[in-house]
Amino acid sequence: MALTLIKETGAGLVDANSYASVDDGDAYFEGHLYATAWAGASDDQKSVSLVMATRLIDAEIQFNGTKTNAMQGLQWPRAKCPDPDANDIPLSVLVQIPSDYVPYDSVPKAVVQATCEMARELLIADRTIAPPGEGLKYYNDGGKQTGYDKTDKPAVLSQIALVMLAKYGSQISAKSGTVRLVRC
Repeated sequence: MALTLIKETGAGLVDANSYASVDDGDAYFEGHLYATAWAGASDDQKSVSLVMATRLIDAEIQFNGTKTNAMQGLQWPRAKCPDPDANDIPLSVLVQIPSDYVPYDSVPKAVVQATCEMARELLIADRTIAPPGEGLKYYNDGGKQTGYDKTDKPAVLSQIALVMLAKYGSQISAKSGTVRLVRC
């Protein structure tokens, strides 16, 4: 059975499984210097990579604000997520929509673009498996001992995707020492 990509439109869809569509990816990569992996993939491969990218983003990022409704399938749309670009909105628009928050019925363009970036990365390589030698600090070769470095773990999300998403949340880390603040 083939995967059916269901793009989150901002409606809080229960069955949404991606922040971007294949058309979004095609449009994004028109202006991308390193789009070869995306351009060479079939539409089915693109769909699967977008769904997987969305899963990884939702697993790795704690977005600001709260889900718009408890039944939605993905982390976006969000309520009360500060909009870092709110000061860039023209005054005429602010008069109509006076808010410093991302609209509760939308998915920010940066989240869609980060999903496309991660999809491309996943078409290039599986970022979810441990590479050979992961954690190896040194090994035994003719009397030398093997040692492991627990901090030697590759990032699942690409650096560019993390930068794009940083406006709206932060990466979840077991060592971060941060806790989620919930105001009542």
